[in-house]
Amino acid sequence: MKHRLKRVYGLGHLHFITCSCYRRRALLGTTRARDVFLRILSQVRNKYDFALIGYSVMPEHIHLMVSEPNVGTPTTMMQVLKQRVSRELNRRRRRKRSPPGQLRLWEETGTPRPGPFWQRRFYDFNVWSWKKKNEKLNYMHFNPVKRGLVKHPGDWKWSSFGFYSLGKPNECPPNPRWEAKPKPQASRESSLAHPSRTA
Repeated sequence: MKHRLKRVYGLGHLHFITCSCYRRRALLGTTRARDVFLRILSQVRNKYDFALIGYSVMPEHIHLMVSEPNVGTPTTMMQVLKQRVSRELNRRRRRKRSPPGQLRLWEETGTPRPGPFWQRRFYDFNVWSWKKKNEKLNYMHFNPVKRGLVKHPGDWKWSSFGFYSLGKPNECPPNPRWEAKPKPQASRESSLAHPSRTA
């Protein structure tokens, strides 16, 4: 039986979000793929107007800490983010696999396209206190060190660590001074999503 996760919005909480690539494959395992993710994350933030408090882009999953957007909900934002990233990176994967001029032939002959990019669901943890906020930020920033990708969190440029500790914002710097617009009453969204076991 599937576990039911309640997504609670409208309480002014931050949201610690974890989303995995399909079957934990390292689909964000290249510098270019992670750069593309950050570029699209910045675009989605501008469109949906939310605070990006922190993040870490790992080879096979991502961590985000965000506010609720002024436009839509975290679910809406994540849906668009995942769609845009998968569309862009799957297009690049097709180009890499096929010689120039053969993309049309690929379509006509029914050659299999790259499979899904993301797991369907994502984990969303409500962050309600400064203690939890700092705990989750430290967790995501030190994740690359724990995984043996770098020796110091400042060496992993696809996270928000540099913004807070080194004064070196990258292509998608956090915007912790963002301000929320007044919203109506709190809303509760039901989802069949199951908390991911990603670390």
